[in-house]
Amino acid sequence: MPDTITATCSALSATDEPLAGTAAHVRGWVCLEFPGAWGRDVLDGAALGTDLARELDARADAAGVRIMFIRRPGRGTASPDRRTVLLAQSHPTRSWCERLEIGYPEDLFDLDLGLVAGPAPGLGTPVTDPVALVCAHGKRDQCCAVLGRPVAAGLTAEFGDAVWECSHTGGHRFAPSLILLPTGYTYGRLSVQQSIDAVRAAARGEVYRTGLRGRSCWDTQGQVAELAVRDLVDATADELTVDANSVVTHRDGRRWVVDLEEWELPPRPASCGAAPKPVRPVIATGVRALTP
Repeated sequence: MPDTITATCSALSATDEPLAGTAAHVRGWVCLEFPGAWGRDVLDGAALGTDLARELDARADAAGVRIMFIRRPGRGTASPDRRTVLLAQSHPTRSWCERLEIGYPEDLFDLDLGLVAGPAPGLGTPVTDPVALVCAHGKRDQCCAVLGRPVAAGLTAEFGDAVWECSHTGGHRFAPSLILLPTGYTYGRLSVQQSIDAVRAAARGEVYRTGLRGRSCWDTQGQVAELAVRDLVDATADELTVDANSVVTHRDGRRWVVDLEEWELPPRPASCGAAPKPVRPVIATGVRALTP
């Protein structure tokens, strides 16, 4: 029988799988405070009921945003009188985060979720400090709960209400998984202290490089391209953009093209208990500066 610790999906991934390019591709975020029991998927009807979940899913798809559950770290499950909603946009030319409160989950229907795709809409109070979301979705994968909750607790001791446990973020095997809003920079395999350092860097407008998986607004290729340039160039969080041809542009006009290859690694489970499948990470093989 395999060892229960070394056989987890996160332990198997950590041996050889690169982190770059593994952040979920998300442009806009709608994070709903829901401290009760979560289903395997937030919109599978287990928590919100079938009709409400189906309608929210349809509206989120139409708006191009991701619905997530958030809750305060700890074991309390009492429903609050008012629920916090965090709205965020992660594109570097218009990144923002706003916070508002609603009475019931269905009050989300009063919001035009399409506004999350653009500049800050003024639907709530601007959030100027980084928000830390730590995946602790145990019903989705044990690694998220076992590894994520200590990180969430450690961050809460340091940053208080800026920290939330959150539902599945994509990539159980990179747990513990941390997302910073509004940038959408996503991290994996960080210790508590490294997670604290990542949030501190974000507060300074910087990008902490250890454990960085990518910025959520880019696809896999864009994430890998941006991180390859960050290895060579000092840039603040919002100074780099990436186009569909893996060309990275600095706000000051400098440009680089990044050469990419897809590799194949031996099969491993994407989550605990799943059947092993090949992993095909995208790797940066070269970075070339373009002539202005």
